[in-house]
Amino acid sequence: MGSTRPALTVVHGTALYVGAVLGTGVIAVPALAAEVAGPASLLAWLCLVMVSAPLAATFAALAARHPDAGGVSTYARLAFGERAAAVVGWCFFFAVPPGTTASALFAGSYVADAVGGGRLTQLVTALVLTALVFSTNWAGLRASGRVQCVLAGLLVLLVLVAVAVAVPLADLANLEPFAPHGWTAIGPAAALLVWSFAGWEAIAHLAQEFGKPQRDLPRAAGYAVLVVAVLYLSVAFVTVAVRGASDSPAPLGELLARALGGNFKVCAAVAAVLLTVGSMNAYYAGGAKLGAALSRDGAFPRRLSRGSVAGEVPRRSLAVLVGLSLLVLLFVGVTGLGLRVLVLLTTAQFVAVYVIGAAAAVRLLPRRSKARYTAVFALAGVLLLLVVSGASVLLPVLVAVLALLFLRWHGRRRGSLDQDGNLSAVELRRRA
Repeated sequence: MGSTRPALTVVHGTALYVGAVLGTGVIAVPALAAEVAGPASLLAWLCLVMVSAPLAATFAALAARHPDAGGVSTYARLAFGERAAAVVGWCFFFAVPPGTTASALFAGSYVADAVGGGRLTQLVTALVLTALVFSTNWAGLRASGRVQCVLAGLLVLLVLVAVAVAVPLADLANLEPFAPHGWTAIGPAAALLVWSFAGWEAIAHLAQEFGKPQRDLPRAAGYAVLVVAVLYLSVAFVTVAVRGASDSPAPLGELLARALGGNFKVCAAVAAVLLTVGSMNAYYAGGAKLGAALSRDGAFPRRLSRGSVAGEVPRRSLAVLVGLSLLVLLFVGVTGLGLRVLVLLTTAQFVAVYVIGAAAAVRLLPRRSKARYTAVFALAGVLLLLVVSGASVLLPVLVAVLALLFLRWHGRRRGSLDQDGNLSAVELRRRA
């Protein structure tokens, strides 16, 4: 149990947003997208920036009006009922373990490239980062917010330095041919880039922790959108214009080495670790709060409900998330599963969350308001992302089926749902 006094401010919120969205998108995904679509991947980046702005504004508007640890799950319940809330909650919760594991492994590849050790160094680094972020969140959200402020400031500075020293080396000849794999490759590149922009919904689960969410959340989201857009677009440009067709496992380190003439792999590894810690910190904090809220609402086992109240630390839910992450890491270590698979498994679930969340915003936000028009635009954008996601959307379908089966079993067992899957009168009176 921590203090019941709100722990987060606009500065904390901006840092958490930047950490959740920026993360490993800077250190790995620009190069992966360039491999898929060539220089035309820059258009995919621009499209994702255009979608992320209204998406961030939409979730901030919902969080300001309905501050609750359930985040997108709560909005889905208010708009469409318990079934939609359970589906959203499960998709988000079970996207955190593969997503944070992939992030940790991305950072591990940078550390391995800097100090050697190959696969073993990568796996050990991922394990250490998981333990570190687990400990900061176990200490409580106030400690996590302070850590996030420091990390966000450092990572922004490091990325800006890398871009600034690399820009003079940009060669526009590297932009030709602009679409070597055809214009249709922009779609798959955009599906991959969802990884870089996942996170606008994560801080919604922490809305209760803000002193004035109606004021602080929109401001924090707006500041974060500007920071993220500038950093992503600049990094994407120099990745293509400076590196060309390079296939280095540590593209940020290569940029620094080319610009400054030395071996800066260690600097790049430090940047990668900082970026990864920020991303993992935000997702574990938000995911743990969500797990507690789902348990409180009967969509998860009741034993995980402690921590859903503002000021409480959801340690049981956090422990489940970390345990699942360790299982994913073990599976990757044993089978040699590629990072791209983990990325796709994560982004497919986030796209499903965004579709339901944006649809809920269209229904919940005041008609003829600027916020509702923004939500309509955001919904159109994420539906397009759903189309280009391909076969990976089968995973959120499976998760949705499991969520509905659990909700049906638990509801019938408790007698809390009627035949239509909505809360029964008895359960409504109990919660009141």
